[in-house]
Amino acid sequence: MGLLDLLSKKKLQPAECVVKLDNEEIDDMYPALVEVTVEADRSRATTATLVFEARRLEDGLWTVQDDDRFKPWVPVRIEAVFGDEAEEVMRGYIKEVRAEYPPERGGAKVTVSCQDHSLQLDREHVEQRWGQDAPTTDGAIATEIAIRNDLGILGEIGEGQTVQDVLQNTTDIKFLQRRAQANGYEIIFQEGMLHFGEMRLDAETQPTIMVYAGPDTNCISFNIQDDGHKPDSVAYQVAAEVGAEEPATEVTPNLRRLGNEWADSTGAGLNDFIWRPQRQGVSDATQMEAIAQRMANEQSMKINVDGELDGSLYGHVLRIGEPVGVDGVGERYSGTYYVDSATHRFDINGYKVSFRLLRNAYGDDLGESDNPLAGVV
Repeated sequence: MGLLDLLSKKKLQPAECVVKLDNEEIDDMYPALVEVTVEADRSRATTATLVFEARRLEDGLWTVQDDDRFKPWVPVRIEAVFGDEAEEVMRGYIKEVRAEYPPERGGAKVTVSCQDHSLQLDREHVEQRWGQDAPTTDGAIATEIAIRNDLGILGEIGEGQTVQDVLQNTTDIKFLQRRAQANGYEIIFQEGMLHFGEMRLDAETQPTIMVYAGPDTNCISFNIQDDGHKPDSVAYQVAAEVGAEEPATEVTPNLRRLGNEWADSTGAGLNDFIWRPQRQGVSDATQMEAIAQRMANEQSMKINVDGELDGSLYGHVLRIGEPVGVDGVGERYSGTYYVDSATHRFDINGYKVSFRLLRNAYGDDLGESDNPLAGVV
């Protein structure tokens, strides 16, 4: 059994938090475990914080500080368990252990900070030339980096740009981040796998977040911001190497529409809303197009949501970088969203998930199989 048996009147089998260090559950330490927080965000590494109460034993040793399981680089895995089903929240390594000894003896605590597998990819400075003998792709580079770090590939890896004789003179994760930025890609570590590619809008939609749905409600709060002051397209120019500059090229979003009607201003009867960012100093047309495409796609997500879930009632781990259904907020704003971030908290108050969602369209596009209230009068 795991930590924090979270009681709920609406779910017979509440969520539990299970922590494993080096593949072994730390069930003997659960009485001292006060809080578990996992912060997942598409734009940065997933991190976790475990807070323990610390006690000094009769022999002078401390319960957590002197336990060999709690030290940097020990593999860690955190799961949420719903009945007989376990879903992973994060995995990676212990990054830091911090012990605090305040004046009040009963207030001693230990905070264990963890990070996903990007920490592993930030250990070794690598000097390597990619595509030195023949052209290669960013996808092939990402695949080789994943393999040499014992990671699998999550979903379909992005092919990226074709490159030749590109120097890596940094750690694997920093180099991957540069290549991801050049292509407008995401980097996500999940269940021992690496995602290097475009937003996974076509992935299977996660179970629906239910707002104001009576006994089926699993959402505590849901706050929408529909920002019309975001451009509908991006125009760019490639820096000229010699002579006159190239004419501006307009780029429109190329993402899947998450709804029935684009969330743009084309029908407002106004001038075209085009953003012309500052010059990037890039003379490579392919790279500049990828940068502009990323900007256009980011700006197309005009609908942002901040909210909170009851994790036990939701019954699943809300994953970043995947679609999720939303119901109960009206015909205009119900439908499919993209999970931008999720902060999972296990403590004495239960399992709560703070989330941020993105959307580029209006209209309820959920089918009956996705909407648990479909057909209910």
